[in-house]
This record gives sequence, C-alpha cells and structure tokens, in this order.
Amino acid sequence: MAARNRTEPRIGAFVAVAVNASLEIARARRNAAFAHRSRRHRSRRMAGPARRARRSAIRIAAARVRPGNIACASVAGMSSALRPDDVLSLRPQGLYCAAGDFYIDPLQPVARALITHGHGDHARADMGEYHTSLAGLPVLRWRLGERRYIAHDYGEPFNLGAARVSLHPAGHVLGSAQVRIEAGGRVWVVSGDYKRQPDPTCAPFQPVRCDVFVTEATFALPIYRWPDTAAEVARIERWRQRCGERGEAAVLFCYALGKAQRLLAELRAFGGRPVYAHGAIEAGVRVYREAGVAMVETRPLEDGGRGAHAGELVLAPPSALGSAWMRRFRRVQTALASGWMRVRGNRRRRNVDRGFVISDHADWPALLASIDDSGASRVLATHGRSEALVRVLRERGMDAHSLPAPAQATPSSPSPSPDSDA
Repeated sequence: MAARNRTEPRIGAFVAVAVNASLEIARARRNAAFAHRSRRHRSRRMAGPARRARRSAIRIAAARVRPGNIACASVAGMSSALRPDDVLSLRPQGLYCAAGDFYIDPLQPVARALITHGHGDHARADMGEYHTSLAGLPVLRWRLGERRYIAHDYGEPFNLGAARVSLHPAGHVLGSAQVRIEAGGRVWVVSGDYKRQPDPTCAPFQPVRCDVFVTEATFALPIYRWPDTAAEVARIERWRQRCGERGEAAVLFCYALGKAQRLLAELRAFGGRPVYAHGAIEAGVRVYREAGVAMVETRPLEDGGRGAHAGELVLAPPSALGSAWMRRFRRVQTALASGWMRVRGNRRRRNVDRGFVISDHADWPALLASIDDSGASRVLATHGRSEALVRVLRERGMDAHSLPAPAQATPSSPSPSPDSDA
C-alpha cells in the first residue's frame, strides 16, 4: 500500500512537468526566432550560428521531456495498456486484430489493411489490400494510385475471419472512418482521427457504443478548446480585406487534404469570392469537387504576374512557407490555419503573421464528450498527450491507459509536432 501511495503522485507530477517542459520548448523556439528574425522579411532563414544557437536551446528544453527522464519513471507503475486476450494487439507493423487477420493504418506493408482516412500518416503504400469507406475511396486513389481497394458503406457490416467489422463516420476529412470490431463477444472501436465540429465537406462524427474505445489524443490538454469555425473564417475574410487595403497578398497556409477544402466550403457564406490555390491544394480540391462538395471557385496562381494578387486570399501547404514559391509575391502577409495556433508560441515559431484556430481534430471537451458517448468501460488513448487524458479519466473511475505507438519502446506517445496535420 505504501508503494502505491508513492507511485500515484509521480503520475500527476509527470503530467505537470511534461506540460511545463513543452511550454519551455515553445518559449525557447520563440525567443530564438525573435532574436534572429528580420522585421521586413520574416521568411528569411537564420544564419548558421543563429540556427545552431536555436537548436541548442531547444535540445536543452527537450531533454526535460525525454522518455528516459520523465515518461518511463512516471508511468512505470501503470498496468499494461493491452492484455493477452484483447481483440487488438500491437505489432511492429501496427495495430493488429488476430481474429480478422488485419491491421488498422499499418506502418509497414501487410496483406490486409483497414485505412481510417487518406492522410499520409495513416494511409501508406504497398499493402496487399485496402479496406476503406466508400466516401474515402477517391481520396486513397488520389494519394496512393491504383491498388486493390475494397470499399464499404458507412455502417455496413462485413466479416473478416472471425471478426465482424463496420466503418462509421469520424468527421475528420472526406471519407474518414472509425473502425468497429466485434469479436469474442466484445466490441472495440478505433476512432482514427476525428472531430465533433460541423464540417460541410464530410459526414459528421457518429458515436458508436462499445466496450473498449481507442481514441486519438492529439489535442488532449485542457488549453485546446476550439472557437466557432464561422467566426474564425470571418476573421480570415477581415484579414484579407485589410491586406488588400495595404496592397498585400494574404497567403494562408493550410493542409492540402481536408483543411483547405473545409475553408473553401466555409468561405461560401462570405460572398463566395474566388480564392487562388497552390498546385498541391488544387489537386485535392478537384477530388472533393468530383465527390460533390460545394466550395468557392479556385484559380491557379499562374493567372497573374508578380504583385498581381494584392487583396486576394491564397491557399498554400505549410511546406511552401519560406520556399522559393513565396518570391512571386511583391508584398505579402502570411497566416496558418491549425489547432496548434491556439498556443501563440506556435505562431511565432512558424514565423507567420497571423494564426487562425481551425482544427480537424477533437478538442479537449470533444474528446471527453466522445468518450462518454461511446459508453466504453475501458479507454485507450493514443497519438498525442495521452497521459493528461488518461489521468483525468482515471480520476473519474474509468479503466484508462496510454496506448504506445508501435515503433516506440517507451510507454507513452510523444506529442505530435505543430507541423503535423491538425
């Protein structure tokens, strides 16, 4: 009993230290950026000595959240997330269901894969066969080319070995799905990435009752609470107008699959003014249009010369920030649309002028609501700051654990980078 009393405070201490250390990393990045950034040309790269100083500061702060320093010591007292008789297990290739002989979003080539959605960290090449939602099939064909695809309607049960499987809307991007697995008298649901906010470009999240709920935890900290999407889009439109008054182009960085199309659909309520699109954005827009998603008109940037886009909204992927592609704009303001913009330090670190809080993931209240809606008696959290969520769920009396990523040897998943899709 005494040993247990000594272990439990360490778990709470880990959450607090991890959050504080993460904020320190953000501060180190922010301070280094401010010290070596040009006021007129914010996208200019830092000189070699300055860049090395920045990296050194980040390494010092990051050392405080390395698994060997914090995670292993603090989570050592937790019981294993997965048990020998569970429906799912972790293998080097990914999350595996032995009853159906399939993997969910596998990391390596396997014979049979169930894909929750088309983002690159979930859908990978060289699988023997791909099971996906019917709505998500055009996205996979765009991202992966022609493969052996088996598409299923939402809610349509199908059998794989001894497992009965069905896919259900996740509300993340077009065709995104949760995976419901019934095997051995138990029901498991793997959420994949999901959100609860309305999105005109995809089917809304559908709560699915289950015994065990495997939930994402990308934004599983109380600080992450999303504003109304329409209000954020209105801010984008006002920003574009102010850029026009100053003779500047308004370049908004957003992810090419999901976020860009959602913005284009939401902008229909604000006059439907055409938007200029980077080539990587336009490719995904065509896929959505062919799926029947209504969006504002997009135009290629080649329609005008250098300096011709003053007062226009331009959508581009984050990879274009600081690249030669930006030289086409004589005067420009930059912004990023992402859930990471909820923390101001991330905007400064990315070297953009503005940040708009629009995310395709569940925020903290939505994560808790989705867990409640699932009716699950056991919750496994993965992909993000799962420890904070697990602690809150345990305080509520739930059987909750962090589910490590397959490639990790440590018991907790690291927080994703603010550069990742969000």
